[in-house]
Order: sequence, then C-alpha cells, then structure tokens
Amino acid sequence: MVVGAGPCGLATAITAQRAGLSTIVVDAGCVVNAITQYPVQATFFSTAEKLSLGGLPFVIAEPKPTRRDALVYYRAVVHHFGLTVRQYERVTAIQGQAPAFEVITERRGATRTLSARAVVVATGYWGSPNLLGIPGEELPHVSHAYREGHYAFQQDVVVVGGGNSAAEAALDLWRCGARVTLVHFGPTFDKKIKPWVLPDFTNRVAEGSIQVRWGRRATAIDADHVAVRDEAGGTERLPADHVLLLTGYAPNTDLLRTLGVPIDPHTGIPAHDPATLETSVPGVFIAGVVTAGYDANKVFIENGRYHGERIVARILGGPPPAVPGVSRDLDGG
Repeated sequence: MVVGAGPCGLATAITAQRAGLSTIVVDAGCVVNAITQYPVQATFFSTAEKLSLGGLPFVIAEPKPTRRDALVYYRAVVHHFGLTVRQYERVTAIQGQAPAFEVITERRGATRTLSARAVVVATGYWGSPNLLGIPGEELPHVSHAYREGHYAFQQDVVVVGGGNSAAEAALDLWRCGARVTLVHFGPTFDKKIKPWVLPDFTNRVAEGSIQVRWGRRATAIDADHVAVRDEAGGTERLPADHVLLLTGYAPNTDLLRTLGVPIDPHTGIPAHDPATLETSVPGVFIAGVVTAGYDANKVFIENGRYHGERIVARILGGPPPAVPGVSRDLDGG
C-alpha cells in the first residue's frame, strides 16, 4: 500500500506494480492533491521530462509545464498504468507488523480494513503549514495557501513570506488590482526565486506598485490590520483585508509517529535507512518529501520519483539501485 497519491507516491506504485506486486494507493484527497492547491497560473521550475513518471512522455508545447498541464498528465499516468487509487479515503491507523499490516481507512464516515505486506508513506507536506503562532492566525481572512487574486481586487493584502510562493502571489495580486505589502524577516528573499519572477518583482517594488517590509516579523493579526515589528523593536500596523501567510509547510509524519517511528526533533526526518528508505519499523517505508524532513528543498518530483526503485528492491530482497540526483534548489512548484 502507498499512502499518498502525489507524484512520488504514484511513481512508487508504478515501480511496485511493474515488479509484480499487488499495489494500491490511498489518498485523503484527490490524485496529486497538492498540485491542485498551487496558484491557478503557476508554472513549474522544471522541464516536463523531469516531472514524468514511469517513462510515460510528458508532452507540452511550452518549455515549462503549467499547473493545468501537470494535472492532465498525472491523470493520464493513473489511466495509462492502470493504477488502483482510492481518492478521498484517509488512512487513520496502521496496525500489526510486516508482512501482515492492517491499514484502517475512513471515507465519508465508513471505515474499512485493508491488508498489506508493506506500507509506503508518501504523504508529502501540503496541509501542514508552518504556523507563526501569533494572535489572529486563525481568522477567516487569513490563509496559508494562495490560489488566485481576483477576490482581492481593490483590497489591502499583506503577504508574509520570503520564497517563490510569496513573490509570485504578490505579483499576481498586484495584477488583479490589489494593494499589496510583502513582509519578511530577512533583508531580502531567503530562497532562490525563479529567474523570470525576481526581476518582475524587483521592478514592481522600484516603481512603488508593491510595498515591502524587509526585516519585519508579523506579531498579530486583527480584522483590519497586521502588526509587524522590526529588529529594533519598532512596530507598525499594516492595513489588511486579506492576509497570506506563505511560510512553507512541514512534512506530515502523524502516521509514522503512531507507528513508533522516531522523528528527529531538529531535522524532522523520520528514522530510516537512506539506501532502502525503510523506517525503523520493518516493512514501513517513506517516499517523497517526507524523507527530507523540514528541509523540503532537498526532495522534489525530479528526484523523489526514483524512491520507489529503492523501496521495491528492498521488498524483493535485491540490492538498492543507483539513483539519479538533482543538484539545484527551488521552492514550491
């Protein structure tokens, strides 16, 4: 069983199925649910070939695939390889031990128990935002994800963050007619920004179209404002009809914790063998970004799509294969 129908989970299922293993994928949302949460206009950093799975060509007309291109492609992947994917079915517990795990799932109030020789947890990190822990973070006009900017037309918006997601959201909001202020605790962006995004953002700031508050931290949110503080203790209240806290996500390790897999408190990495991706619980494996813990910029579709090869080799008792790596660094899609 593969828990998580993201690209890395699907890639693992393809590899297992090709090896003759009866395979099922279960996801609490839809296929590649995380990609559905990307901004509607999002363009991937990578080329299509580096996002492809199982050797199935990812053919597009443009150099970089869009969110929509990816959704079409990964639906085709499920059809082409005949994968069994149970969508909107949440795994609530994993019991027993290898090779006879019992996996408890829930869908619309109904529970079922599935048997599995091995379990691969590929739950990603979407849906587990890094919370700031400040008053007002739970208010209805505050969000940790950005989809599109029409709702903010002629509205004041504060974007908190220092990566691609924050830069792209600020630009799109401005183009939709919002009054945008970006807040970040660093002196500039702290992650590599897509090369076509950074000059656009810099020019909008230079002309005064987008306001920035570098070296500031958000300290509280109320119905109409965001309070920010600088390093010297100075404070400011920024008008805000909408607030986007684009501070990244942490890996979802809840299932692993319930199984007794230790999670490193500093790195967030579950205890596992890097060669086979088997955790400290025999028969339980991890795949995708969950293998990188809090440093999500180490694992992407481009290198996580090969995790299944190591896992299946271990299940079948063979040596782990050599796996291609990815040397660059990026944020988000």
